[in-house]
Amino acid sequence: MRRLTQIRRLLAFGLAAAAIWPAPAVSGDTPLSKIVESCAVCHALDGNSRTEKIPSLAGQPNFFLLDQLIFIREGVRPVEAMTPFVKNLKDEDFIALAEHYAALPPKASEERVDPARVKRGEALALRLRCASCHLPSLAGQEQIPRLAKQRIDYMYQVMKDYRDSRRKGGDSIMAATVYGISDVDLLALAHYAASR
Repeated sequence: MRRLTQIRRLLAFGLAAAAIWPAPAVSGDTPLSKIVESCAVCHALDGNSRTEKIPSLAGQPNFFLLDQLIFIREGVRPVEAMTPFVKNLKDEDFIALAEHYAALPPKASEERVDPARVKRGEALALRLRCASCHLPSLAGQEQIPRLAKQRIDYMYQVMKDYRDSRRKGGDSIMAATVYGISDVDLLALAHYAASR
């Protein structure tokens, strides 16, 4: 927990410094455009994933993206597929990437949204108070992710992982929120979020 607090302090300093001294578009020999191209393999060039169980990054809160990139690089949140892409990137790269993806407009995925599941998910979201952290629009804020227009298959898998204590480096509040929720209801919540 102490390491997590130190990382958050470094992030806050980095964001404050970035506001005064804009981060360069390059770190070492790698321009931001080249880093974005490698991200696009999974997350798409516009940040709206078309790949099964891969999250969309477009429109995510800047601080959330920055948090996750550093957590993945530092091993706080192990994501094996991401490790090779982030292990050699610097904080300046992460700041530039977070700004880039936060500025992109989120779009709905090509997945079919089921209106009956949306209705059920809306009632569940109200009961579970999802808006208290993710905002009524589900756009997210600060370190809380955007759920609106997120991929259904990704959201469903993430909530199952939280519920079943399989998400390493995840938020314990989310784990407690979805604890005991059935697969049917988790899928309904995913459809509701995707519809927003």
